[in-house]
Amino acid sequence: MYKALQNSATAFAKGASTRRQLMRDVVAALVSTAVVPYARASNGLADSTNHVQPTKNVKQLAEIEKNTNVAYGKATLSSGIRSRFVQNVNGLTIHILEAGFEAKNRPCILLLHGFPEMAYSWRKVMLPLAQAGYHVVAPDQRGYGRTTGWDGNYDGDVSSFRLLNVVRDALGLISALGYKSVAAVVGHDYGSPVAAWCALIRPDVFRSVVLMSAPFGGPPPLPFNTANAAPQEKVSPNPSIHDELGTLPRPRKHYQWYYTTREANDDMRDCPQGIHDFLRAYFHYKSADWKQNKPFPLKSWSAAELAKMPTYYIMDLDKGMAETVSAEMPSAAEIAACKWLHEEELRVYSTEFARTGFQGGMNWYRCGKEARYREELQIFSGLMVDVPSCFIAGASDWGVYQSPGSLERMQKTACTDMLGVHLIDGAGHWVQQEQPEEVNSLLIQFLQQVRADRQR
Repeated sequence: MYKALQNSATAFAKGASTRRQLMRDVVAALVSTAVVPYARASNGLADSTNHVQPTKNVKQLAEIEKNTNVAYGKATLSSGIRSRFVQNVNGLTIHILEAGFEAKNRPCILLLHGFPEMAYSWRKVMLPLAQAGYHVVAPDQRGYGRTTGWDGNYDGDVSSFRLLNVVRDALGLISALGYKSVAAVVGHDYGSPVAAWCALIRPDVFRSVVLMSAPFGGPPPLPFNTANAAPQEKVSPNPSIHDELGTLPRPRKHYQWYYTTREANDDMRDCPQGIHDFLRAYFHYKSADWKQNKPFPLKSWSAAELAKMPTYYIMDLDKGMAETVSAEMPSAAEIAACKWLHEEELRVYSTEFARTGFQGGMNWYRCGKEARYREELQIFSGLMVDVPSCFIAGASDWGVYQSPGSLERMQKTACTDMLGVHLIDGAGHWVQQEQPEEVNSLLIQFLQQVRADRQR
């Protein structure tokens, strides 16, 4: 590292490079030293989960100047990132942020965000990956940000938000950009299952996959051998999980079903505290900054077990999300101390969601809860993700355990070439924003491992 820095400094002193290039070289050198040892996962689940300690005193040093080449975040996105609009992709005009676009013929990495986020959520990841030699592409997915062509009405075309169509969005975007395949697809939150389905359905295009925060448990199974089974007596259906949650001593409801309701969008966008404070409380409540986030595996998909999660997942029955998170609004001192999401960064989110609302993103949840869209995924029953894969999440992220058994199924059966499961200390749900240096290190090491394996 030191020799590389000395060479960069010498070139700068002689006028052979710019100050910005010098700073980029510094960042690249620091990222390379932040890589932690990375081993293939063993068959023992406990042994294959690595708790990663945050690297001390490693900072993102790229200069932030006013960037006129982006559609949002002009004051917070580095000049190495630009916006582009890609037309005629599965009925959409997709807004992307990209880095590493200066050089041609670079391998591509596709970054897929979750809810309630945008391409902007990858801002701390894009430059280090570009400096590692990749063309990095982060779209505003269907229903979000500056991407247009989607129906944001509650009574509109919900079917366009189903998983298979969102996979088609990703595939169409890659093709429109001139790529036959990408080196990796990386997904966070709801972007994680999209990334997993991309890799499962089209492993020839999505050559490796990194899942963040949401484990992939595999395709839904088809009923098997029912024609040869002995006839069974008809029994009364069991109460739904929603009925069970609603009859608890403290009546509760699941946040994903709340997101399917008509009132959810207005509850969050037009909330009494204002959309900016709503998002501040929401991001804080699900982060490692909320010290009560101490997740653990749940024993079963039952009301009693699910109710052990915080109220941002299992809400009080009579409250909306805005009221739920308002009780955990951080103080002015806590906001000032939040280094991973400054007020001007949060303002990018609040400004965009004030303009678009949340309905586009919540339509994904509506599709996820409709039987007809889940059943069409049974076409892929029995298939697995066979490309190299990796899972990264915050050690304080309840998302790892919110679907009991998914983490284990991901490692045992759903992903056949799982190179590692990493839980990063000091991060909650927003892992690539809370601890970007560790995420960048793990991503780069994963990509290096995949490349080395293919060259053998």
